[in-house]
Amino acid sequence: MTANAALAIEGGRPVRDSMLPYGRHSVDEADIDAVVAALRSDWLTTGPAVDEFEAAFAKVVGVRHAVAVSSGTAALHAAAFAAGIGPGDEVITTPMTFAATANCVRYIRGTVVLADVRSDTLNLDPAKVEACITRRTRAVITVDYAGEPSDLDELGALSARHGFTLIEDASHALGATYRGRPVGGLAPLTTFSLHPVKHITTGEGGVVTTDDLALTERLRIFRNHGITREHQRREDWRYEIVELGYNYRLSDIQAALGLSQLDRLADRIARRREIATQYARAFAALSEIEPPVALPDRESAWHLYVVRLRLDRLRGDRAEVFRALRAENVGVNVHYIPVPWHSYYETLGFRRGGWPVAEGAYERLLSLPMFPAMTDTDVEDVVLAVDKVLTHFRR
Repeated sequence: MTANAALAIEGGRPVRDSMLPYGRHSVDEADIDAVVAALRSDWLTTGPAVDEFEAAFAKVVGVRHAVAVSSGTAALHAAAFAAGIGPGDEVITTPMTFAATANCVRYIRGTVVLADVRSDTLNLDPAKVEACITRRTRAVITVDYAGEPSDLDELGALSARHGFTLIEDASHALGATYRGRPVGGLAPLTTFSLHPVKHITTGEGGVVTTDDLALTERLRIFRNHGITREHQRREDWRYEIVELGYNYRLSDIQAALGLSQLDRLADRIARRREIATQYARAFAALSEIEPPVALPDRESAWHLYVVRLRLDRLRGDRAEVFRALRAENVGVNVHYIPVPWHSYYETLGFRRGGWPVAEGAYERLLSLPMFPAMTDTDVEDVVLAVDKVLTHFRR
């Protein structure tokens, strides 16, 4: 098949016979055995597997403490609570994220403030963050978009100067490094997602990492109804609820899966980087797209491979290109609809047009398939489909 072949959306033969999704989980026999062992144990939840998983996760990211919770969103909520965010407090974050990053502020009645992003990485722009800081700023939540670490040193310096807490939403960035240091211990609080399309999975789950023991205790209380001592650590029936907490616990079944998956994290990150290199090489001469930027002082974890269409060189818009690639059985996606464009945030007074870099980028974004189980043939199919579709739409 050549790039000049008829598009599948117009009746031509698709590049692939079956759909290649943008992301897919990987579970092997070792994972299944680990889960079965947990099912046969004396503990299905609040047991030793959770402690083992937390200790192993903390070691992998080079931090003292890891607290496992039931989802990446729960991790963000717990981190916001641990940071002491409350009614009237302002929290600055990015419009270029899944809305959970902003929603966690609303859960505890804080005020969301959105700062624009850098034009290259689409991560928070520290200069734009600084322009948003007021005396009410309590925290900044930066997102490592697509797996590329944020400008953590610059944001940390702002935190020290202005007295807010820096929270790193590293849901995309497990395994990434920033200036030679692993993501996970570079901010006072870092959150991770363990959703099936992420680097490792527990089915659903999340983790908060920190070097601060006091923050760790607040996180543990919050995930367990606000109870001061977790069940297996109590010597009698007495317990006390000291905060309005939630049931955000991770089960031993999930922790067993996560612990098994951690063993293969390095291999999975390496494969993602191989795929990113293959894409970059293939798209270098394709003038209709801008490949993602990888800065030299950090290593991306490549959760997503996001390209930007150069619409001025195409006859169609992003929606037409999206539909055409889907018809070729390449499961492209879009990450993300800007936070202020959602109707809930419109009710809070947000209006389109205030974040030109993020909003302008959104109109051109496409996420290409990226997951470790992709074969070289899968990658070649994606490249062929992109070339085929963009050749058709070329001005």
